[in-house]
Amino acid sequence: MNERETLKINAKGHLELGGADCVELAKQFGTPVYLYDEAYIRRMMGVYRDTLQKEYGENAMVLYASKAFSCQAIYRIAAEENIGIDVVSGGELYTALQAGFPAERIYMHGNNKLDYEIEEALDAQIGCIVADAYSEIDKIETAAAKRNMVQTVLLRINPGVEAHTHAFVQTATTDSKFGFSIADGSAEQITAYALQKKHIRLVGYHCHIGSQIFEKQSFVLAVEKCIRFMAEMKDKLAFEADTLNLGGGFGIWYTDEDKKLSAENYAEYLQSSIAAVKEYAQKYALKLPYILVEPGRSIVGEAGITLYTVGAIKDIPGVKKYVAIDGGMFENPRYALYQSKYTPILANRANEEPTEIVSIAGKCCESGDIIAVNVALPEVKSGDVLAILSTGAYNYSMAMNYNRNKIPPCVLVKDGKGEYIVRPQTYEDIVRNDCIPTRLLKK
Repeated sequence: MNERETLKINAKGHLELGGADCVELAKQFGTPVYLYDEAYIRRMMGVYRDTLQKEYGENAMVLYASKAFSCQAIYRIAAEENIGIDVVSGGELYTALQAGFPAERIYMHGNNKLDYEIEEALDAQIGCIVADAYSEIDKIETAAAKRNMVQTVLLRINPGVEAHTHAFVQTATTDSKFGFSIADGSAEQITAYALQKKHIRLVGYHCHIGSQIFEKQSFVLAVEKCIRFMAEMKDKLAFEADTLNLGGGFGIWYTDEDKKLSAENYAEYLQSSIAAVKEYAQKYALKLPYILVEPGRSIVGEAGITLYTVGAIKDIPGVKKYVAIDGGMFENPRYALYQSKYTPILANRANEEPTEIVSIAGKCCESGDIIAVNVALPEVKSGDVLAILSTGAYNYSMAMNYNRNKIPPCVLVKDGKGEYIVRPQTYEDIVRNDCIPTRLLKK
């Protein structure tokens, strides 16, 4: 277990998060339940914000990457911590606006923004749209012209840096669906196209090389390629970009196969990117750009854990022992998607040594409904409270109602107390939008 001040084993031998006993939280809120450590979230937002301030001054901003975990409470926290956010859909934008988040600190991403999403963004007067298609440039131009306004835009470019992560989370390889490639000239072509528009103010570029990255050099290489490209655009098109969005992608600890990074380590990662910006801007005779960074997983990933209650236990002699939980792929699909690994711990017997190897199965009618394979635990008993660590990112945000299971609630924990930030779903919620055609009602 990657123990820290706000995630530890207490005197009762129970797992504790944010000063609250997880066994008691399971009783209070039921299982499955997502728990979020508010102090950890605020600390990580502050680390990125303060590092930028110290190393680069006011000419920078942190954007929390909403896709990791989106709800009104997280946007309220981001607003209080004086950072920006990025959103990738109309739903995320609506949620942020409902939370009262300042529109000028919102950046919108996405590789296929729908017409109504662009219109909603312009109506809200958000700070910036990151364009990722010629059609988006045209849509923004048309919508902005109708509103007699000029919209600030970044272009997503692809520097061709291959980070060593799962293939599905690499986003800057040459065959990615994201961005315009620097290498094949398409990034230059879209730049020239955007500069012709009257109702678009192109200010710079965005790149994101992938997720769950632990190599500083990958980020540094991306900086170098982007700034060299910016210098080329200055020479060829007389366009000197004001802004460079460096994206996110900092890795987190899921199991002991991953590095255990402290808040200070994340600051060092960011410092290396900032140093590269300064070095290459000077090398290529460019002004220092306004820089943005987009951490998401590293802010909320390790802040979150999921609690379950153990149900059926099935031991297949000489083959495998399955421990079934009251959750599954409907609230954590990442193993099914990426074979992602997690660290489980018995929250009610957290100080006991592991004695057996088990696989943790969900309750869905699906053979691939697995949360963890061949993990070490003490002898598991039906009724135990099982915690899966580091589930704060891409768990609730990817949850679904498969088999018409209810998506679990989210609870924010601080100073020993938990409070709902997303209420439990009900069966009524699940059928709320169901409709029965009139012809079927007649029968």
